[in-house]
Amino acid sequence: MEGQPEIVAKALGYLDQFWAIAIDWATSPAAWSQFALLVVSWAIAVVVAKKLGVRIATFVAPPTGAKGPFAILRRFVLRFLPLLLPLLAYGFTAIGESVTRSIFGSGAVIAFGKRVFLFIAARVFVGKVISDPFLKLLGRYVLIPVAALYVLGLTDQAAEWLESLTVELGNISFSMMALIRGAIAGSLLFWLGSWSNRRSADYIKAQEELRPATRELAAKAAEITIFGLAFLLLLNIMGIDLTTVAVLGGALGVGIGLGLQQIAANFISGIILLVEGQTTVGDYVELDGGEAGIIVRMTARACILETYDGKWIVVPNEHFITTRVVNYSDQGSANRYEVAFSVSYDTDINTVPDIINKAVSALPFVLSKPEGPDCELKGFGESGIDFSVEYWVSGIDDGRNKYASHVLFAVWNALKDAGIEIPYPHRVVELKGGLPK
Repeated sequence: MEGQPEIVAKALGYLDQFWAIAIDWATSPAAWSQFALLVVSWAIAVVVAKKLGVRIATFVAPPTGAKGPFAILRRFVLRFLPLLLPLLAYGFTAIGESVTRSIFGSGAVIAFGKRVFLFIAARVFVGKVISDPFLKLLGRYVLIPVAALYVLGLTDQAAEWLESLTVELGNISFSMMALIRGAIAGSLLFWLGSWSNRRSADYIKAQEELRPATRELAAKAAEITIFGLAFLLLLNIMGIDLTTVAVLGGALGVGIGLGLQQIAANFISGIILLVEGQTTVGDYVELDGGEAGIIVRMTARACILETYDGKWIVVPNEHFITTRVVNYSDQGSANRYEVAFSVSYDTDINTVPDIINKAVSALPFVLSKPEGPDCELKGFGESGIDFSVEYWVSGIDDGRNKYASHVLFAVWNALKDAGIEIPYPHRVVELKGGLPK
C-alpha cells in the first residue's frame, strides 16, 4: 500500500471493506434470511405488477383517437407503468425490513436490497420511460452513476471528494461539486426553458385574433422571460452573488459600446419592428438594396426572406428601420399592375378601351375595388398605337401567381376576336439611283 497515490489507496481500502462485508453476509444466518426476504419480495412484486399493471392500463388508457389535455395526461401516466415492478419490490421489502430488524436486530442486507431496487428503477426510468434524447443522455451519464454510488453507499464520500477539488477563475473560486451541480441544473433548466418556450410559442401563435406582429412580439417576450428566469435561477443554484453579475453586465455594456453596436442595433430594431407591426411574417417586401421576398421568420437579429426561386436571404433588422422598404402585402392590401400592348394605326382606337376592360374584368383574379380595369392610351409609336391596361389584384405578380401572363392572353384573344391587328415593326428601304444592273 505504501507509495500508492491517495486515490488508489482509498479505492483499495473500500475494496477491503466490501470484501469484509461480503464475508460477514455469507456466514450470517440473519443475512441469508434477509436475502430470502428480498427474493420473496421480488417474486411477489412480479405477480402483483403483472395483474395490477393490466388493470391500471385498462383504467388509465384513453379511448382510441382521443385528443385534448386529459388524453395527453393519461398517455403520459401510462409511460410510467414499467416502474411498477421495481417500486413494488421496494415497497414490499420496506414492509419486511421492520419485521427483520425486530427479529434479528439487523437489516443491512435489506437496506442494500432496497437500494438495488431503486437502482433498477433508475435504469428502467432511463431506458423505458424517458423518450427525449437529451434527458435520456442525462439519465444515462448522471442519474444511473449516482444511483450506483447510492447502492454502494459512496454518495457522501464522492460528494466530499468533489467538494475538495476547486477551480479558480480570477477572483471567483468554484468547487468541482458546484460546477457539476451547476452543469446538471443548467442543462435541466435550459431544456425545460426550451420546452416551455416551444409550448408557449405554439400557444401564442395559435391565437389568430391577434395581429401577426403582436403574436411574434409576445412569443419573443415569453422567450426572453423564460430564459432570463432560468439564468437567474441557475446563478442562485450555483451560489454566485448577483453583484458579480452586475460587474459582468457592466463589462458587457462596455463591450456592446465598443464592438457590438450592430448586434445591439439589430436587436432594438427587431423589437421596434414587432411593436410597430409595419412588417410581419408573411409580407412580401422589397428593400433599397434589391432584396425582395416573403418574410418567413423574424429573429432577434434579422429577418429571413424567402424568394420565389427558393433562396433564403438574411436581412439585418436595422435595414428595415434605416432604409426604405416597400411592403406589397401589408395588412393584405391589393396591388395594382399594368401591362402594355399596341394596335395597328388602321384601328378605330375609340373601341379599344371598352373591349380590353371587358376582357380583363372577366378574369377571376382581377378586382373591381378599389377600381376595375382601366385601359389608357399611352402614345403613338413607330409601328402602332400604344395602350396599357391597369388592373388590381390581391397578391403579388410573381411566384405562384402569374397575373400579367393571363392578362396578356386575355388582351390578345379580345383583340383577335374584334379583328384588331397587333402591329409588328415595318421598315421601308429606299434605294437611290435605281437597282444595279
